[in-house]
Amino acid sequence: MTVRICLFTRDLRLADNPVLFASSAGGRQAVVPVFVSDPAVEAAGFAAPNRLAFLHDSLADLDRGLRACGSRLVVRGGAVDETVARLVKETDAGEVHLAADHSSFARAREERLRAAVGAVGARVVAHEAVVTAVAPGAVTPTGSDHYAVFTPYLRRWVQEPQRRPLPPPRQLLTPPEPASDPLPVRPDAALLSPELAAGGERAARDRMGRWLEHHLDAYEDEHDTLVHDLTSRLSPDLHFGCLSATELVHAARAAGSAGAHAFERQLAWRDFHHQVLAARPDAARADYRPRHDRWREDDQELRAWQEGRTGYPLVDAGMRQLRAEGWMHNRARMVTASFLSKTLGLDWREGARWFLSLLVDGDVANNQLNWQWVAGTGTDTRPNRVLNPVAQARRYDPDGAYVRRWVPELARLTAPAIYEPWRLPAALRAELGYPPPLVALDAALTRFRARRGVA
Repeated sequence: MTVRICLFTRDLRLADNPVLFASSAGGRQAVVPVFVSDPAVEAAGFAAPNRLAFLHDSLADLDRGLRACGSRLVVRGGAVDETVARLVKETDAGEVHLAADHSSFARAREERLRAAVGAVGARVVAHEAVVTAVAPGAVTPTGSDHYAVFTPYLRRWVQEPQRRPLPPPRQLLTPPEPASDPLPVRPDAALLSPELAAGGERAARDRMGRWLEHHLDAYEDEHDTLVHDLTSRLSPDLHFGCLSATELVHAARAAGSAGAHAFERQLAWRDFHHQVLAARPDAARADYRPRHDRWREDDQELRAWQEGRTGYPLVDAGMRQLRAEGWMHNRARMVTASFLSKTLGLDWREGARWFLSLLVDGDVANNQLNWQWVAGTGTDTRPNRVLNPVAQARRYDPDGAYVRRWVPELARLTAPAIYEPWRLPAALRAELGYPPPLVALDAALTRFRARRGVA
C-alpha cells in the first residue's frame, strides 16, 4: 500500500479536515500525520508565548485524537521543506497533503516544500477552504484580483457554494516506523497571560457547542455589549484550525436566526481579510490605502497604552484584558486601536505588533487589516471616523461593569462617574490612584483632522 503524508499546519483537528480526509482516503489509505516545528516561525516573530502554549495544547489533543483512531502524530523539528522531504524518503510516500494558506510566509513555505518534495519523487497537494470557508481568490470582482470593500464581497461570499463538513476519521492506517520528537515545550507559566484559554479540538468543540446553544440567537443584539461578552471567543480555535470555519457557516445557516446571520457575517469578514492579504501581502506591513499620515513617536505614551494607563477607563480595561487573557473583546479592540492611531497619532504598526505579542488569535490577515481598518489606512469606507472612548463606554458598558472588572482602581465607582474619573474631586482622584488622561480628546481630534486635512 502506498503512503501519503498529512502535514498539519493551521488545521489542528480531526473533524471536517479535508487534508486528513484526502490523505487517508477516508481511512482506507496509509497516512503519516506530521507536524513540523519550524524555527522560521520564531524567526519571523510569530512565536508569541500565548500562542505557543495554545499550540502545545492543540498538538497534544490532536495526538490523543489520532491515537484513538489507531494512529499518532509524528512531530519533527526543522525547516518544513527539508524535514518533510526526509520523511518522504523514510516512508516512501508518494504525496504530501496540506492546507493551502495565503500569507507571504505560507506561500513561500509551500513553494520550497514543492521543490524539495518533488526532488525526492513525490508531489504536494494543497487543499483550499481549510483555513477559511471561502478560499481567497474564489470570488473576485470584474477587473480586479480581490474585493477592496466588504459589502460587495459579502454579497458574493454568501452565494458561493460551501462544501459539506467531513466527519472525523474512525480509524487510520499509519506505518509504525516513523519516529517522533517530543511535542514543542509549553512556555513557562510566568510568560503567559494568567487567564489563558486551553487549546485543542476538544476544548474548542466544547466552547462551540455551548455558545451555539446558549448565545448564537442573541448575537446580533448583544455582541458589542462588553459586560455580557456574548462574542463566541472562537477566534483562537479558528486561527489554529481546531475548528472549521466551514462547519461554523453550516451551523449558522442551520440556525437561521438574526443572530446566526450576524455571526455568519463575522465569518465572512474573516475570509474578506484573508483575500485582501492574499492579493496584497505587503498590507501586513504597509498602508493598504496610504493617507500620508505623519505618525508621532512617543515611547512614554506607547508604553502607557500597552500597560493600560492612558487615563481613559475603557481603553485601559481593554488593554488589561489583553494582558490577562491573551484575548480582547472585539469592541474593545476597535476602541483601543482607534485611541492609539487616531487619538494619540502613533503608528498603527506599533499597536499591531503589540497585539500580536499577546493575542492567542494573533492572525496576520485579521490583526493587521483590522488595525488598518481602524487606523483609516485600510478598507474602511469612512477612514476618518474616530471612536470616542467615553461615548463608546457609555454605549457598550452602560453601567461600567466591564471597566470595574479590569480596572480595579475604579471598582468603587458607578456610572456615569466611572466614564470620566478626571472630573471627580481632587482628593478622591488621589485616593483612587488612577492616572489622569494622556491627552484631551478635543485637542487630539483637532490634531487628527489637521493631519488628515478634513474639516
